[in-house]
Formats: sequence, structure tokens, C-alpha cells
Amino acid sequence: MNNVNKYTRQFFEAPKTAMKWTQRSYVDKAPVWCSVDLRDGNQALIVPMSLGEKLEFFQKLVDIGFKEIEIGFPAASETEYDFCRTLIEQDLIPDDVTIQVLTQSREHIIEKTFEALKGCKNAIVHLYNSTSLAQREQVFRKSREKIIDIAVLGAKLCKEYREKYDGNFRFEYSPESFTGTEPEFALEICNAVLDIWKPTKDDKVIINLPVTVQLSMPHVYANQIEYMCDNLKYRENVIVSLHPHNDRGCAVADTEMGLLAGADRVEGTLFGNGERTGNVDIVTLAMNMYSQGVDPQLDFSDIPSISELYTRVTRMNIYERQPYSGKLVFAAFSGSHQDAIAKGMKWREEGHTQYWTVPYLPIDPEDVGREYSADVIRINSQSGKGGIGYILETRFGYNLPKKMRENVGYLVKSISDHSHKELLPDEVYQIFKTNYVDIITPIEVTETHFVQRNGIEATISFNYNGRRVTATDTGNGRLDAVSNAIRSYTGTNYSLNTYTEHALEVGSASKAVSYVEIIAGNGESFWGTGIDNDIITSSVKALVSAVNNMLAKA
Repeated sequence: MNNVNKYTRQFFEAPKTAMKWTQRSYVDKAPVWCSVDLRDGNQALIVPMSLGEKLEFFQKLVDIGFKEIEIGFPAASETEYDFCRTLIEQDLIPDDVTIQVLTQSREHIIEKTFEALKGCKNAIVHLYNSTSLAQREQVFRKSREKIIDIAVLGAKLCKEYREKYDGNFRFEYSPESFTGTEPEFALEICNAVLDIWKPTKDDKVIINLPVTVQLSMPHVYANQIEYMCDNLKYRENVIVSLHPHNDRGCAVADTEMGLLAGADRVEGTLFGNGERTGNVDIVTLAMNMYSQGVDPQLDFSDIPSISELYTRVTRMNIYERQPYSGKLVFAAFSGSHQDAIAKGMKWREEGHTQYWTVPYLPIDPEDVGREYSADVIRINSQSGKGGIGYILETRFGYNLPKKMRENVGYLVKSISDHSHKELLPDEVYQIFKTNYVDIITPIEVTETHFVQRNGIEATISFNYNGRRVTATDTGNGRLDAVSNAIRSYTGTNYSLNTYTEHALEVGSASKAVSYVEIIAGNGESFWGTGIDNDIITSSVKALVSAVNNMLAKA
């Protein structure tokens, strides 16, 4: 890249602060959350939401638990105005929810804003004007004093118009482009606005300090927030709010460090939608807290339904790897990851811990409405025996012996590799069933009889290469006797090496499943599985399946 010299640092470091926020290691309580999906998020859409879509989205935000929702800029368009009026006139705003509206520091806009709020029980009037050096020099071409005059005039007008309307109306002020503003000047203009509004315990004011454009590393923003928190007038009656955008990909870090630095409130959007690279993702912020045992006071227990509504009304997609909400965020394709997850789940089931500590999974996927078998263990050519065994056990009830998992795993991975695709759980099961379960070619045992003679004597009737034959032999057990009878008649050379069985609890609890391993004369291992209501019959079917696999390879 040849133009690096055209760029420089545009942020202003805060005057020396104690950096008290560095002594805290996590956010220990939920901030006040304000969703700006219906304003900041909506204005960033290629096709803004219709009135009906905004109403549906508003209800979803209420259901999630947002108590403050910025609904729009009523003076900006007829649609925005009508949405505000619809919410109020149709009594769609719960008593414990406060709507927030945006306004510039211009009298006709402020007047229109208050008209839109007529009859509203609880509202926040959000006043803003841009304060950065770049905006002052290039856009407004005004001095610091003139920029302060704009803010003060707007604050006075808001106060005057509030007196004309019934309702609980609170105020918020944003020095827009705060991160490009000299901190001393940001403090000066905010304090000038606070001197007009004179916040009290019963009439607190929100000072919103937005990362309108991300210009620095997150710790610089945290120092700016600490400086403002330490020096704002009326601090005990001021709610310091954050509104980070994501230009440098650090919106979540900005917000978390800003909360550590003393902020009380966060404005953001679901999944981070917003201008340019977006706003801070409230889902990620809330779930980060949740993953460390802090209640975020928002309900994201059904991420799939929230995602469905969001993608439908915004026409936006959620990136597959987006934290907590992406379709693949819990997916493990790697064999070693799958094995660790499967063992971690087993360890947890055995009751070793009350806390969630499963390897590779920062939270329990079920807590956000996801399923283990569909979302966690995903099978492709990179998968391992642990993941494939986990799918067969948890989804279909087959608890394969450890050595058999390896055998099945290699087969499944090979099929995925050659087909160049992921295999769904049902496809994995079909591969297992086709290649290991109740195989009847070239040998199919149709009848068995046992007598106690020289150990156990077995007489078996079976179809062999299209012929119906009978064979008798003895062994130290029923399965051994059947195996000897097959070997003596067919002349095959193998030894019975492994036998296990268990109840098949998925599908029909009355059935038994057996697994048999035989070792051929050349030392190669072959496996078979049998299923039947009778445990002896299932074991014979497993043995025959293994022998048939060996004969197929010959």
C-alpha cells in the first residue's frame, strides 16, 4: 500500500487520568440498554422497514426486555412521524418502556418532535450536534463558541417545549463525533448543556458519548470516558451513555472498556446493524456478560426466532461466525475439538461441576435455543471418531465401542472427503446402518438352536451365496458356538475379538444392539452391528455382519 503517509491519528487523548478502569477485570452488572435498531439501524438499511415491520420489530425488542427503545427521528420523514404516532395512539408502549426520539438543535425540528410525542407517557428527547474538529472546520466552519451556542440553544428549546406537553419527558445530549473531539471541549459543551437542564435525582439527564467514527484503540476511548465521568457536572444525576460504531472492528471492546471506565448505559443494535461497519452488537455484549455469570437483563434464549425476524424485516444477513448468533459459532468440524466437546459433555453429565466448563464452548448452546446434534458436532472430512460417535450416540442411541468409533470414523470421513461436502446426522446414520448393521450378504442366519453339550452346541440354518445350508459346532458360549459353526462350514479364517451390547433407548427401548469385532487371518479388523428384540439374536446378527464385511473385502 503506497499511500500510508496521507493518514494520521485523528483522535485526542484525554488529559491524564488515573485509569481506574484497568483495575477491573469484567463488567459486573448490566448497563441500561437502549436499542437503536429502529432509528440508527433502520436508517442504514438499503430498504428501510415499513410501518408494519417496525411495529413487529418494536414488539420483539419489548419481549427481549429492552426498557429504552429509540424509535426514530420524527421530524425527518412522514414514515418516522407516523410510526411514533401509531405507537402512542394504539397504546403499544408498555408503561415500563420509554421510547426515545432524535432531534437536531433547530427549533422547527424540536417543535415537530414534541408534537410527535403528544400523549406519550414516557419519552427521552435526544438532542445532538456535531462537535469534532473535522466537522467544525470542514462542515460548519464555526468556532468552538458557536458550536456551544448551537447546543445551548437546543437545550433551552427542549426545556421550553417540555413545559407545553404532558408526559414524563427526559433529556439526552450527544456531542456527535465525540471521538474526534478534544476531550476538554467535549466536557465544556456537555457541562454547558447540563447547566441549562440542571439534572436532579428525579430528573436525570443522559450524556451520550458516541464513537461516531472509530478512530483509536479501545483503551483510548476508555480513558476519554473516565475523564468525562470524573469531570462532568451534576455527575450523581447524569447517566453516562455509550454509542460505539465499529469502523476498526472494536465496538464491543470499546463498550466493555467504557463500562469499566464508569459508563452507565449502552446504545446499540441487535447483531450490530448500523451505518458503515455498524453499531455495537448488543447480543454479543449481553452474552459476554452472561457467559461470566452476570445477568444481562435481556432475554436471548431464543436466538433462532430473533434472527428470523431480524433477517426478514431488515433484509440483512447474520454472518455465520458472528459471536453467539451465527449459524456456525458452536459448530466443531475438527476431530480433536469434537472429541474434547464430547468428553466434556460426558464429564458434565457425570456431575463433576455445577458450572459450564465444556471445552471449546463458552456457553451452553441450548441457552440460546440451539441444539447439540444439529449445531455443535458437524461432520466433514476434518471430523474425528469422537464427533461421529457423539452424533450416533446422542441422536440415534448407538454407543459404539471405542475401537469401532475409529473404524466408523475413517469410513465417514472418507465419504465426506470424496463427496466434498458436510454430512448431516441422518447421512452419518445411513452410512453406519448400510455398512455395519444387520448385513445379510453373502451370509444370512435364519435359525439357531442351542443345546448344552461339550460346552454349548449350536446348530444354525443360514443362506450362503444363495444356498440354504446347516452347520453345527460347539463353543464356550452361544456366540462362540455360532462363530465356530460359520467358520467350519465356510472355511473362513478369523477370531472373535470384541463383543459388547446395550439397550437401544432411542426409537424402541425394547430392542437390544450388539457390536462384534473379528480379526481376520491377516490381522485386519472387521466390525458388525446387530439389532433385535432378543439379545442372543442381536449378537448373532452383529457377528454375521462382521463376517460379511470381511468376506466383502476378500
